[in-house]
Amino acid sequence: MDWGKLWNDIVNYFNSNVWNIVLFFSVLLIGIIVIKLFINVLRRVLNKTKVEKFSASFFVGLLKFMLYLVLILILLSIIGVNIGGVLTALSAAVLAIGIALQNIIANVANGLVIVTTKMFKKGDYITVNGISGSVVKINFLFTTLQTPDNKRITVPNSTIVNNCVVDNDVNKTRRVEIKFEVAYESDVEFVKKVVLDAVLSNGKVLLDPSPTCRLSELKTSGIEFTTRFWVDREDYWNVYYDLNELIFNEIKKNKISIPYNQLEIRERKDSVVMPFDPSPLPQRVEKQREEKVDLLDIENLDIKKAIEINKKKKESKKKRMKEKAAENAVETKK
Repeated sequence: MDWGKLWNDIVNYFNSNVWNIVLFFSVLLIGIIVIKLFINVLRRVLNKTKVEKFSASFFVGLLKFMLYLVLILILLSIIGVNIGGVLTALSAAVLAIGIALQNIIANVANGLVIVTTKMFKKGDYITVNGISGSVVKINFLFTTLQTPDNKRITVPNSTIVNNCVVDNDVNKTRRVEIKFEVAYESDVEFVKKVVLDAVLSNGKVLLDPSPTCRLSELKTSGIEFTTRFWVDREDYWNVYYDLNELIFNEIKKNKISIPYNQLEIRERKDSVVMPFDPSPLPQRVEKQREEKVDLLDIENLDIKKAIEINKKKKESKKKRMKEKAAENAVETKK
């Protein structure tokens, strides 16, 4: 290979196309900024309308992809590439990729189905294919769930569409069900009265439909009761745990016997020594958390919030400088 000739060809190309190259990078820079600003404004406008947030986010992502594709085609035309040939090659590539990536395309199509049919909304606690969590985000390929223990689970859109989805937050009310066992010699009607009195004592329990408590099953060690009542969906877990504790307390208070499984117990003669650290608990030191704003993320930048955070940082910096100056003054006097 003649490297000298290659270098001369490159130099000649840049010399003869200098304005096209300048135009290319100018359009590239201006195009990216314009698209990001447009997406930012569009997202804020849609957030103020009645359009579902997930639907708005999904279509904004689709529009963003199309705008960048148009920008790429414009840039190719600037450097002299035949757009017709590019579109033909792109169509062939899309067909080939479509055959190879059927599952991915299916996820995209199912994402459109999820958004358009409004299967669930942001914040809904759903269960799909044995996975439960609050809906955080839907994109082209996946739906993201947040579990109660703060884990992120990414579920393919095809999995959601092709399986049964349980939406626990679609209605305003939910039914709470609590089961417990008592001894066989217990008075059934008395047990039901004690439990229903405990349930009705909680003001978050709805009176219509009225709460129920029935003997549901005869178990090996005792008889099982099931109590059911309705609450507002946001009160579900608080009421569930509160009444579990209250029913347990009322059963003990009214001397209702609770059955236990029989176990063989052997007495241990030797003493168990468990080493421990006698020092007191460490004093709590609160972690300092600073809000950060990515100024380069034009699409999602909240200008008002960025100004406030920047102002707080300056005030914090001045405060630290004053404290440092005061410390230096004290050391100088010493």
